[in-house]
Amino acid sequence: MAVSEPASTSSRCPCHAARCARAGGSGAVPSGVPDRVTTPLMRVHPGAPLEPVSWDAALDAVAGKVRGLRASYGHDAVAVLGGCAMTGETAYRLGRFARSVLRTPRVAFSGGPRVAPGAAEALARAFGVDRPLPGPLADFGDADVLLLVGDAAEASPSFPRELRRMRAAGGILVVADPRRSETARMADLHLQLTPGTDLALAHGMLRLADADGLVDAGYVAARTTGFARLRTALSGYWPERAERITGVPVALMREAVRLLSSAGRAYVVAERPRDRDTVAAFVNLALALGLPGHDGSGFACATDPGEGHGQRADLLPGDRPLDDAAARAAVAAVWGMDPTLLPASTVAAERLLYGPRKPRALLLFGSDPVASSPRPAAVEERLNGLDLLVVADHTLSETARRADVVLPTAHWNEVSGTVTTLEGRVLRRERVMAPPEGVRTELEVLRDLASRLDGPGEWSADPEEVLAELGRASSGGSADYAGITYARIDVEGGVFRPCPDPAHPGTPRPFLDGFATPDGRARFTAVDQPGAAEEVDARYPLYLTAERQPGGTHAPFEDTPYLELHPELAERLGIGPGATVRVSGRRGVVIARARLSDTLREDTVCLPFPWGGAGPAHPLAGDGQEPAPAVWAVRVEPTGLPDPLLPLMLDGP
Repeated sequence: MAVSEPASTSSRCPCHAARCARAGGSGAVPSGVPDRVTTPLMRVHPGAPLEPVSWDAALDAVAGKVRGLRASYGHDAVAVLGGCAMTGETAYRLGRFARSVLRTPRVAFSGGPRVAPGAAEALARAFGVDRPLPGPLADFGDADVLLLVGDAAEASPSFPRELRRMRAAGGILVVADPRRSETARMADLHLQLTPGTDLALAHGMLRLADADGLVDAGYVAARTTGFARLRTALSGYWPERAERITGVPVALMREAVRLLSSAGRAYVVAERPRDRDTVAAFVNLALALGLPGHDGSGFACATDPGEGHGQRADLLPGDRPLDDAAARAAVAAVWGMDPTLLPASTVAAERLLYGPRKPRALLLFGSDPVASSPRPAAVEERLNGLDLLVVADHTLSETARRADVVLPTAHWNEVSGTVTTLEGRVLRRERVMAPPEGVRTELEVLRDLASRLDGPGEWSADPEEVLAELGRASSGGSADYAGITYARIDVEGGVFRPCPDPAHPGTPRPFLDGFATPDGRARFTAVDQPGAAEEVDARYPLYLTAERQPGGTHAPFEDTPYLELHPELAERLGIGPGATVRVSGRRGVVIARARLSDTLREDTVCLPFPWGGAGPAHPLAGDGQEPAPAVWAVRVEPTGLPDPLLPLMLDGP
């Protein structure tokens, strides 16, 4: 059983030496790198502290326990969860390990703050491939009009530069964001919507486009399918209702649609990690206006979906459907196994961490769900109920402290490999330094576990050889790496996928001649505004949103929770900067310090997460037994306490 270590005082706790002492030696954490692990750690029995062991002892223990659990409970008793910082080679190999060695259907890709698996699914559903950008990033700088849903500061580092170039050339920027961010301040038109109503905004704009005759009927007929059914779904989003839901005046929505439809080169861009249906709604808007599939126009997600390579639900390497018999046979041949032994389905990361059918064992590679999840209490309960928790990571993370076995792996700057950019460009990432003595790369760990578990096929730990294998396994798919080699990347400065053979030039703009669907048409998807926002009322009159602190999971955290609120709201409530406030909602209460910000709407407050200390990453997220809303209804009151003990969590309102 996985057991929690005592909670630290912050997620970058300076007292890691104490944990090393409990682990039985000072070698686990080298000086200058907080929580760095350089030797395998293992509990000799449930409840015992983590203690240093040899690599052979740790790997033998993991393999033995996995064998026993599979024999008793079946292959799906063991689950695998991968993180976002892996190279393409490692992500591919982890997917292969789960499916060919463990033969488990329970493999998921959890990226953390910058990764949007829901967005990836929406893109694949609409266009046949989860290509975040339909062309080079520089295309944004050449756009005439760009609708950005979110904040450029949170997107790709190069994206704000392209927006500034576009604005300097006379391009028009429209921003849809509840916050008056720096990007919104530079926009020609700011749609400051109510938090959690993005999908309704997309529907309202599309309904206006249809009513005003701005839908590109010729494009819709020639290059898409499903618009008639979508039209029916839009019937409930007449302009006045869309305005009531979103708080955006009809005149502003109409002007945004007019600007997009009249531009020669236009983009709709979703920035923040968003749920599948919200992304689909903005894809629908872009398709109705005839933007995707044209040079310099289209739909984009400026949020990196990470290196899935066969870990995402229902996809094999090359982004081929898991239920495609020919694809299964081709991949199985590369992996040296019978295709009938490949699992027939996969699950989302959320189902592994919160779903009703919990696994008996969980192998985590480069993922820290306790720190990154908005529902850490539910995650901790799930992890503590496992028969085996194995964490492969370079630090003793919040999740690793709860593990039965910790396998020390190289940091991202200690490994070589490839990364695939938002544009679909495959680049080299050379290691900056060698890993410390005693540390192995994730490819080496997977090789060694595959050997102990009698995995089929060859298991080289050389990243260049793994890329070649990925090329063979992805051949024929919409994300084909077959023509990509390290030598070619070095010569050309990167190669765009799909690239099916060495003579192929690569594909910087994949949708010009058709989409990657069986019939070459993009697909409209009928979706509806979810119950993402709790309703405000007289008792709970404010919207509360949750956003990650700048820098995401691996940034230095605040020691205590803080609540952002508009200065005018704070004045009405009698709350000054730094004052302690009580935030009460239908799901719970949190005490936090006030921080004033004029970027928020006056009816909205924000509780950034996570923070250091013992409090959860999101106090009002619920118990994990049901989906948490994206927006909560709350009331905020000054506590009158000059120096409370923070964080203070209460059970109910």
